[in-house]
Amino acid sequence: MNLDLTGKHALVCGASQGIGLASAIELAKLGADVTLLARRADVLESLAAQLPRTHAGQRHDWLAADASDTAGLRMKVEALATDHPIHILVNNSGGPPPGTVRGASEDAFLAAFRAHLLANQTLAETTIPGMLAAGYGRIVNVISTSVKEPIPGIGVSNVTRGAVASWAKTLARELAPQGITVNNVLPGSTHTPRIEQIINARAAKLGEDIGEVRAYMESEVPMGRFADPSEVAAAVAFLAAPAASYITGINLPVDGGRTRSL
Repeated sequence: MNLDLTGKHALVCGASQGIGLASAIELAKLGADVTLLARRADVLESLAAQLPRTHAGQRHDWLAADASDTAGLRMKVEALATDHPIHILVNNSGGPPPGTVRGASEDAFLAAFRAHLLANQTLAETTIPGMLAAGYGRIVNVISTSVKEPIPGIGVSNVTRGAVASWAKTLARELAPQGITVNNVLPGSTHTPRIEQIINARAAKLGEDIGEVRAYMESEVPMGRFADPSEVAAAVAFLAAPAASYITGINLPVDGGRTRSL
């Protein structure tokens, strides 16, 4: 199985923590040059210096940008891609704040769509030309199992993630003739700051103990535990590799068997 990413350049979004950082580490282990993208420059600089290096020519970098500022995002990524063409794009952004759809403001939806759907479109448009020129392209979107089964209590996120999944499926068909793949990884409950946010919000709403809410959520997973970010990152790295060249347009749950639908 060919998992070698030597000579490939991966841009990983939301890479300062959680699944984004874990994905960057796995891609670096496979030999890719990795650029970390998030908002906090000081954190990114330190993390980029710590990424694994498997060969002498491998280089890692970082880019501080705000996904909600699509104009600024495009400008910065265009400059990066001009200097170092991007072959692998990992779209990964933290979810909107928890809450129901009923009562959600128009601004909440607009902010979520800008930070997720529009940012993904901006990054894809900016990086695809380099993929076409290189004859190698992988776009992997880290979304949520809510794409298959909406999750109670995160209404705006459910709506936004569904839109991203539909966007990705459409783009996958458009790029398939050029050999560029577009896939979605759907994490279930994973040990990240996001899951703590959801647990705390549920506990506050129900008036229950945080530990009890966490235990109940873990009991809903057939494997009886939350995922480690590295377990989700392994799926991201595989879909970015040469071995996954004939896989495109899929939604891949990484959720310990929790999703009940096919």
